[in-house]
Amino acid sequence: MNFFKRLFKMGQAEANSTLDNMEDPIKLTEQGIRDMKVDLEKSLEALAQVKALAIRSKNEYEEFLSKVENYQEKAMLLLTKAKKGTLKMSEAERLAKESLIKKEESSVHAENSKAESAKLEGSVSQLEKNVVAVRKNISKWENELKTLKARVKVSNATQKLNKQMADIDASSTVSMLERMKEKVHQEEALAEAYGDIANANKSIDDEIDKAIDFTADSAENELTKLKEQLGFSNDIKS
Repeated sequence: MNFFKRLFKMGQAEANSTLDNMEDPIKLTEQGIRDMKVDLEKSLEALAQVKALAIRSKNEYEEFLSKVENYQEKAMLLLTKAKKGTLKMSEAERLAKESLIKKEESSVHAENSKAESAKLEGSVSQLEKNVVAVRKNISKWENELKTLKARVKVSNATQKLNKQMADIDASSTVSMLERMKEKVHQEEALAEAYGDIANANKSIDDEIDKAIDFTADSAENELTKLKEQLGFSNDIKS
Protein backbone atom coordinates (compact mmCIF):
# COMPACT_ATOMS: atom_id res chain seq x y z
CA MET A 1 0.00 0.00 0.00
CA ASN A 2 0.35 3.50 0.93
CA PHE A 3 3.84 2.95 2.32
CA PHE A 4 5.23 1.83 -1.02
CA LYS A 5 3.81 4.94 -2.68
CA ARG A 6 5.48 7.10 -0.02
CA LEU A 7 8.72 5.18 -0.33
CA PHE A 8 8.68 5.59 -4.11
CA LYS A 9 8.11 9.35 -3.79
CA MET A 10 10.87 9.64 -1.20
CA GLY A 11 13.13 7.62 -3.44
CA GLN A 12 12.49 10.00 -6.33
CA ALA A 13 13.07 13.08 -4.18
CA GLU A 14 16.22 11.72 -2.51
CA ALA A 15 17.70 9.80 -5.44
CA ASN A 16 20.61 12.17 -6.03
CA SER A 17 21.54 12.74 -2.38
CA THR A 18 21.42 9.07 -1.39
CA LEU A 19 23.94 8.10 -4.03
CA ASP A 20 26.73 9.67 -1.99
CA ASN A 21 25.42 8.96 1.51
CA MET A 22 24.67 5.42 2.63
CA GLU A 23 22.99 6.62 5.84
CA ASP A 24 20.02 8.09 3.96
CA PRO A 25 18.59 4.80 2.64
CA ILE A 26 18.96 3.29 6.11
CA LYS A 27 16.96 6.13 7.65
CA LEU A 28 14.38 5.89 4.88
CA THR A 29 14.04 2.14 5.38
CA GLU A 30 13.74 2.51 9.16
CA GLN A 31 11.05 5.16 8.71
CA GLY A 32 9.29 2.95 6.17
CA ILE A 33 9.25 0.04 8.61
CA ARG A 34 7.83 2.29 11.34
CA ASP A 35 5.12 3.45 8.92
CA MET A 36 4.28 -0.14 8.00
CA LYS A 37 3.98 -1.08 11.67
CA VAL A 38 1.56 1.82 12.17
CA ASP A 39 -0.41 0.59 9.14
CA LEU A 40 -0.38 -2.91 10.64
CA GLU A 41 -1.83 -1.65 13.92
CA LYS A 42 -4.57 0.21 12.04
CA SER A 43 -5.31 -2.86 9.92
CA LEU A 44 -5.56 -5.06 13.02
CA GLU A 45 -7.89 -2.54 14.68
CA ALA A 46 -10.07 -2.36 11.57
CA LEU A 47 -10.06 -6.15 11.29
CA ALA A 48 -11.26 -6.52 14.87
CA GLN A 49 -14.06 -3.98 14.33
CA VAL A 50 -15.24 -5.56 11.08
CA LYS A 51 -15.08 -9.03 12.63
CA ALA A 52 -17.25 -7.80 15.50
CA LEU A 53 -19.81 -6.43 13.01
CA ALA A 54 -19.75 -9.68 11.04
CA ILE A 55 -20.37 -11.71 14.19
CA ARG A 56 -23.20 -9.39 15.19
CA SER A 57 -24.83 -9.65 11.74
CA LYS A 58 -24.57 -13.43 11.83
CA ASN A 59 -26.16 -13.53 15.29
CA GLU A 60 -28.96 -11.21 14.13
CA TYR A 61 -29.57 -13.43 11.11
CA GLU A 62 -29.93 -16.49 13.35
CA GLU A 63 -32.19 -14.56 15.74
CA PHE A 64 -34.50 -13.43 12.92
CA LEU A 65 -34.65 -16.99 11.55
CA SER A 66 -35.68 -18.15 15.00
CA LYS A 67 -38.39 -15.46 15.10
CA VAL A 68 -39.68 -16.54 11.68
CA GLU A 69 -40.15 -20.10 12.96
CA ASN A 70 -41.61 -18.85 16.25
CA TYR A 71 -44.26 -16.64 14.57
CA GLN A 72 -45.14 -19.46 12.21
CA GLU A 73 -45.69 -21.82 15.16
CA LYS A 74 -47.78 -19.19 17.00
CA ALA A 75 -50.06 -18.65 14.00
CA MET A 76 -50.61 -22.40 13.73
CA LEU A 77 -51.25 -22.70 17.47
CA LEU A 78 -53.87 -19.91 17.39
CA LEU A 79 -55.75 -21.57 14.56
CA THR A 80 -55.55 -24.92 16.34
CA LYS A 81 -57.12 -23.42 19.45
CA ALA A 82 -59.90 -21.91 17.36
CA LYS A 83 -60.51 -25.32 15.79
CA LYS A 84 -60.77 -26.91 19.21
CA GLY A 85 -63.15 -24.20 20.35
CA THR A 86 -60.93 -22.84 23.07
CA LEU A 87 -60.55 -19.55 21.20
CA LYS A 88 -62.96 -17.61 19.03
CA MET A 89 -62.23 -18.03 15.33
CA SER A 90 -62.32 -14.28 14.67
CA GLU A 91 -59.87 -13.60 17.47
CA ALA A 92 -57.67 -16.50 16.40
CA GLU A 93 -57.61 -15.30 12.78
CA ARG A 94 -56.78 -11.73 13.84
CA LEU A 95 -53.90 -12.81 16.06
CA ALA A 96 -52.69 -15.38 13.54
CA LYS A 97 -52.63 -12.69 10.84
CA GLU A 98 -50.54 -10.45 13.14
CA SER A 99 -48.17 -13.33 13.76
CA LEU A 100 -47.78 -13.90 10.04
CA ILE A 101 -47.05 -10.19 9.55
CA LYS A 102 -44.38 -10.39 12.23
CA LYS A 103 -43.07 -13.51 10.54
CA GLU A 104 -42.73 -11.66 7.23
CA GLU A 105 -40.97 -8.74 8.89
CA SER A 106 -38.52 -11.10 10.62
CA SER A 107 -37.94 -12.89 7.32
CA VAL A 108 -37.02 -9.60 5.62
CA HIS A 109 -34.68 -8.70 8.49
CA ALA A 110 -33.14 -12.15 8.30
CA GLU A 111 -32.39 -11.74 4.57
CA ASN A 112 -30.90 -8.30 5.18
CA SER A 113 -28.75 -9.60 8.02
CA LYS A 114 -27.62 -12.51 5.87
CA ALA A 115 -26.56 -10.19 3.05
CA GLU A 116 -24.81 -7.85 5.49
CA SER A 117 -23.06 -10.75 7.16
CA ALA A 118 -21.79 -12.05 3.80
CA LYS A 119 -20.53 -8.58 2.89
CA LEU A 120 -18.73 -8.21 6.22
CA GLU A 121 -17.20 -11.67 5.90
CA GLY A 122 -15.76 -10.59 2.55
CA SER A 123 -14.31 -7.48 4.20
CA VAL A 124 -12.83 -9.62 6.99
CA SER A 125 -11.20 -11.89 4.43
CA GLN A 126 -9.69 -8.92 2.57
CA LEU A 127 -8.44 -7.30 5.76
CA GLU A 128 -6.84 -10.56 6.86
CA LYS A 129 -5.00 -10.71 3.53
CA ASN A 130 -3.85 -7.12 4.05
CA VAL A 131 -2.56 -7.94 7.52
CA VAL A 132 -0.63 -10.93 6.18
CA ALA A 133 0.82 -8.80 3.37
CA VAL A 134 1.87 -6.01 5.76
CA ARG A 135 3.52 -8.48 8.13
CA LYS A 136 5.32 -10.12 5.24
CA ASN A 137 6.56 -6.76 3.98
CA ILE A 138 7.71 -5.73 7.45
CA SER A 139 9.72 -8.95 7.76
CA LYS A 140 11.14 -8.44 4.27
CA TRP A 141 12.17 -4.84 4.91
CA GLU A 142 13.66 -5.67 8.30
CA ASN A 143 15.86 -8.29 6.62
CA GLU A 144 16.72 -5.76 3.91
CA LEU A 145 17.68 -3.27 6.62
CA LYS A 146 20.01 -5.77 8.29
CA THR A 147 21.68 -6.44 4.95
CA LEU A 148 21.95 -2.73 4.22
CA LYS A 149 23.53 -1.99 7.59
CA ALA A 150 26.04 -4.80 7.07
CA ARG A 151 26.90 -3.40 3.64
CA VAL A 152 27.42 0.04 5.16
CA LYS A 153 29.86 -1.39 7.73
CA VAL A 154 31.81 -3.21 5.03
CA SER A 155 31.77 -0.13 2.83
CA ASN A 156 33.01 2.13 5.64
CA ALA A 157 35.75 -0.32 6.62
CA THR A 158 36.85 -0.70 2.99
CA GLN A 159 36.80 3.04 2.47
CA LYS A 160 38.89 3.60 5.62
CA LEU A 161 41.42 0.96 4.58
CA ASN A 162 41.66 2.31 1.06
CA LYS A 163 42.17 5.80 2.43
CA GLN A 164 44.97 4.58 4.68
CA MET A 165 46.58 2.81 1.75
CA ALA A 166 46.24 5.92 -0.38
CA ASP A 167 47.92 8.03 2.30
CA ILE A 168 51.04 5.86 2.26
CA ASP A 169 53.91 7.44 0.26
CA ALA A 170 55.12 4.68 -2.07
CA SER A 171 58.47 6.37 -2.76
CA SER A 172 59.26 6.85 0.91
CA THR A 173 58.37 3.22 1.60
CA VAL A 174 60.73 1.98 -1.11
CA SER A 175 63.45 4.25 0.22
CA MET A 176 62.98 2.93 3.73
CA LEU A 177 63.21 -0.67 2.49
CA GLU A 178 66.44 0.10 0.62
CA ARG A 179 67.96 1.59 3.78
CA MET A 180 66.95 -1.50 5.73
CA LYS A 181 68.59 -3.76 3.12
CA GLU A 182 71.81 -1.71 3.28
CA LYS A 183 71.86 -1.97 7.06
CA VAL A 184 71.42 -5.75 6.87
CA HIS A 185 74.30 -6.03 4.41
CA GLN A 186 76.49 -3.98 6.75
CA GLU A 187 75.59 -6.17 9.73
CA GLU A 188 76.34 -9.34 7.75
CA ALA A 189 79.75 -7.95 6.59
CA LEU A 190 80.62 -6.97 10.17
CA ALA A 191 79.76 -10.43 11.44
CA GLU A 192 81.98 -12.00 8.78
CA ALA A 193 84.86 -9.65 9.73
CA TYR A 194 84.61 -10.63 13.40
CA GLY A 195 84.71 -14.28 12.32
CA ASP A 196 87.92 -13.77 10.38
CA ILE A 197 89.52 -11.99 13.34
CA ALA A 198 88.53 -14.82 15.67
CA ASN A 199 90.09 -17.40 13.35
CA ALA A 200 93.30 -15.37 13.06
CA ASN A 201 93.70 -15.31 16.86
CA LYS A 202 93.74 -19.11 17.20
CA SER A 203 97.11 -20.69 18.20
CA ILE A 204 98.82 -23.49 16.29
CA ASP A 205 97.92 -25.84 19.14
CA ASP A 206 94.28 -25.04 18.65
CA GLU A 207 94.61 -25.91 15.01
CA ILE A 208 96.35 -29.19 15.82
CA ASP A 209 93.74 -30.18 18.38
CA LYS A 210 91.03 -29.32 15.94
CA ALA A 211 92.57 -31.41 13.18
CA ILE A 212 93.19 -34.49 15.43
CA ASP A 213 90.35 -36.38 17.03
CA PHE A 214 91.68 -37.65 20.40
CA THR A 215 89.24 -40.45 21.10
CA ALA A 216 89.86 -43.29 23.57
CA ASP A 217 90.72 -45.79 20.83
CA SER A 218 93.32 -43.55 19.15
CA ALA A 219 95.01 -42.85 22.51
CA GLU A 220 95.24 -46.60 23.21
CA ASN A 221 96.82 -47.21 19.81
CA GLU A 222 99.42 -44.50 20.42
CA LEU A 223 100.23 -46.00 23.82
CA THR A 224 100.84 -49.45 22.26
CA LYS A 225 103.21 -48.02 19.67
CA LEU A 226 105.26 -46.21 22.32
CA LYS A 227 105.60 -49.40 24.44
CA GLU A 228 106.84 -51.36 21.41
CA GLN A 229 109.47 -48.71 20.73
CA LEU A 230 110.68 -48.92 24.30
CA GLY A 231 110.93 -52.71 24.13
CA PHE A 232 108.15 -53.58 26.54
CA SER A 233 107.16 -57.23 26.25
CA ASN A 234 103.53 -58.13 25.61
CA ASP A 235 103.70 -60.62 28.50
CA ILE A 236 104.44 -57.93 31.04
CA LYS A 237 101.30 -56.85 32.70
CA SER A 238 100.76 -53.62 34.44
